Amino acid sequence: VPLVESGGGLVQPGGSLRLSCAGSESIFRLDRMGWYRQAPGKQREFVVIVTSDGTTVHADSVKGRFTISRDNAKNTMYLQMTSLRPQDTAVYYCNVISSGISYWGQGTQVTVSS
Repeated sequence: VPLVESGGGLVQPGGSLRLSCAGSESIFRLDRMGWYRQAPGKQREFVVIVTSDGTTVHADSVKGRFTISRDNAKNTMYLQMTSLRPQDTAVYYCNVISSGISYWGQGTQVTVSS
């Protein structure tokens, strides 16, 4: 499996979670990386992406609350989520585009509920 995600779970509104996405060194010679999510009954949507020139683009719904980062030594990228809301409930997927090939994680469930 090219990308392995972890870190999802159940959290109360206003809480925080950090998702991780680990891959091989070859995959992380990347053109673009990002996080997406899919809520029940809805299409998959982008959350945040980082392009090869370092430009970060956030979905409006997560601006100021979600942060993407990367640890090159560990070939791992992260999604730090704060001030979580019930509408953030979804399966979250990491994505890496490397040498024109798109890789996806298996998805991790995030549930925001009291």
